[in-house]
Amino acid sequence: MSAQENKKSKPINLATKSANAAYFAPMLQSLAEKDELNEVVKNCVVKSCELLDAGVPLYPNDFVKKDDIGELRAEYEGCSAEELSDMKETFVCAGRIVSHRSFGKVCFFHLMDRSGRLQCYASRDALGEESYRFFRKYDVGDIVGVEGHLFRTKTDELTLSCTRVVLLSKSFRSLPEKYKGLTNVEIRYRQRYVDLIVNPRVREIFRKRSKLIREFRAFLEEHGFVEVETPMLQPIAGGAAARPFITHHNALDIPLYMRIAPELYLKRLLVGGFERVFEINRNFRNEGVSVRHNPEFTMCEFYCAYATFTDLMDLTEQLFSRIALEVCGSNIIPYQGEQIDLTPGHWRRITFYDALEQIGGHRPDFYNDFNKVSAYVRERGEKVLKSDKLGKLQAMLFDLDVEPKLIQPTFVYHYPTEISPLARRNKDNPQLTDRYEFFITGREIGNAFSELNDPIDQRMRFEEQVMERNAGDEEACRMDEDYLRALEYGMPPAAGEGIGIDRMVMLFTDSPSIREVILFPLLKPEV
Repeated sequence: MSAQENKKSKPINLATKSANAAYFAPMLQSLAEKDELNEVVKNCVVKSCELLDAGVPLYPNDFVKKDDIGELRAEYEGCSAEELSDMKETFVCAGRIVSHRSFGKVCFFHLMDRSGRLQCYASRDALGEESYRFFRKYDVGDIVGVEGHLFRTKTDELTLSCTRVVLLSKSFRSLPEKYKGLTNVEIRYRQRYVDLIVNPRVREIFRKRSKLIREFRAFLEEHGFVEVETPMLQPIAGGAAARPFITHHNALDIPLYMRIAPELYLKRLLVGGFERVFEINRNFRNEGVSVRHNPEFTMCEFYCAYATFTDLMDLTEQLFSRIALEVCGSNIIPYQGEQIDLTPGHWRRITFYDALEQIGGHRPDFYNDFNKVSAYVRERGEKVLKSDKLGKLQAMLFDLDVEPKLIQPTFVYHYPTEISPLARRNKDNPQLTDRYEFFITGREIGNAFSELNDPIDQRMRFEEQVMERNAGDEEACRMDEDYLRALEYGMPPAAGEGIGIDRMVMLFTDSPSIREVILFPLLKPEV
């Protein structure tokens, strides 16, 4: 008999003869098979059986919550014991029990809801003999509803004296210990629901994320941009250099790609007369996972007709200042020991090649020599394809020796044309484009450029990309005839930008890893 079969056949002994025990058998058997069945779970089941035997439901849905803990604390924290004792108001809250101290006929416990924590006091005299007996069977982790009045304890802590405590949802798994918390990083990401319960900082990160996106949207709308939605399933994966995820549409019997960028659809809308558009979008790129990369991520792309890339530099500075003030209260914010100054006008602006020389320490006779750069980036661990041109190697050089040093906000502009297939050529030097990327804390946050609206030039760029793709570059752009057709109807001169929302949240929450700011990051399956 295998170990797995032995687990399945082994009876589970509970210290109860309740007929309701059979109800819990599937859960207990599953936990046993995963070696997760312990005495805590068994005790919870025994208590649950006793509650059910007494007619107490484990998951009722008729309790009406009237008050948030945070609002109570904000309004009454400053009241004295005498003032509270004169109040006749009754409060009705609900939340999770996160701590529990029993003293026989009385008990103190902390209740946590979305807005905060509050100490509660339960006594046999106030609840009654039967209700208090039921209450003694509730555990840390259970969700309960409470009703009562506020008072202050001898230690002056604001406390709710309960006249009623109702079980709303039974918990069968114990929460991590108060002081140890949930320290295993992978478990934190995999069991984010537990992470959110026990780690206040994590909850605050995602509240800030929500506020950041709200402010981002409001800023663009105030500047006349219209929010739109474009396809996430696309017949051609375009708008970026990335490997897509591939799927199949059964009814149409065609392959489809998960969106790697919304760019080409948003620019179709410029052709159609929407002069300012934006989309806060989910993108999917079949790439590795790192502290700054997740295959599924959030971006905002926005496009503005009759604007140039320098206009977007100014707009970006205003945007980040607005978010910094609203989310963090200051234009100067901390990040991993650095003080990042987002004040408009303080952002550095430097060309791509000046950055290679002044920041990367590479002279033109080096970075313009294909063989030298190729050998150098290979030595640094980068993969070089036969199809790679000098511009791409220079971009690798930039990533290695410049990007990590760009701690304070920096616009790097005038990228080589051969690595910017959708950007407008610079009128003074067609080997360069009117494109910039901006960097903060040593990582790229956004990419923008004056848009290429010449359909002939765009077709030639696509053809060059197709040649590179045929030579082995899986991230090169594909030919998109419909997009070219749209350009042939005439697209107004415009500028567009894409900003990584996840990396913005990392910046504004002082988070070192992208997994800290994504609720459910991609992980390997559990073994």
